[in-house]
Amino acid sequence: TMFLVGLSGGIASGKSTVVAVLRELGCAVIDADVIAREVVQPRCKAYRQIVRYFGTEILLENGEINREALGNIIFSHPEKRQLLNSITHPEIQKEMLKQVLKYFVLGYRYVILDIPLLFETNSLTKLMKYTVLVYCVALPSRQRPAKLSRLMKRSGLSRAEAEARIASQLPLDEKRKLASHVIDNSGDRESTRRQVLRLHARLEDSLDFLWARLAAGTVVAGIGGLVYLLLRHFIS
Repeated sequence: TMFLVGLSGGIASGKSTVVAVLRELGCAVIDADVIAREVVQPRCKAYRQIVRYFGTEILLENGEINREALGNIIFSHPEKRQLLNSITHPEIQKEMLKQVLKYFVLGYRYVILDIPLLFETNSLTKLMKYTVLVYCVALPSRQRPAKLSRLMKRSGLSRAEAEARIASQLPLDEKRKLASHVIDNSGDRESTRRQVLRLHARLEDSLDFLWARLAAGTVVAGIGGLVYLLLRHFIS
């Protein structure tokens, strides 16, 4: 009965604020950026493949990948960026699937997948029942350096990676047309919070899965009754 909700937003749109509110509400949130950093840690499969293809020159003294050095390589060589994606994306998707299954077992009604390039990846949007865009009025171009710096600090990206991330994103107006729900973060925090609360209530009360939930309850009740009768039989 569980379904997936894709969450995305433009650079400096305030998506982290929305995620914080969702976590406060007890929602299950899977952060693709966090997973992307975890799968390239030493002793991971993706790490070994990256070192094999890009060499030990991209490593720091502690053995971890130098994201700045690797970013400079893939930024200037699109074919190497594709190679890196072919190494990391399967591992990221595998870990995301494991976390989705965990929340399914725990009984969550829906899981939110926080994916920066959700709308740019058509194969991912097809997996989502709903998609949510955090929207904010575009910043003036003179604020681009500050936006770039915030992205680098927040996501642990190199400058080249951050610039590539910004360049690869669709314009927000195009994303608005693709999203099933839009949260306008142009106002104050309280306004954004109210929108998130309304969205959460709508997803929780979705009738799409009402009959499935009723059926599940009936099955559980039936099993409980059967166990009770068996216990009575053996005790007697």
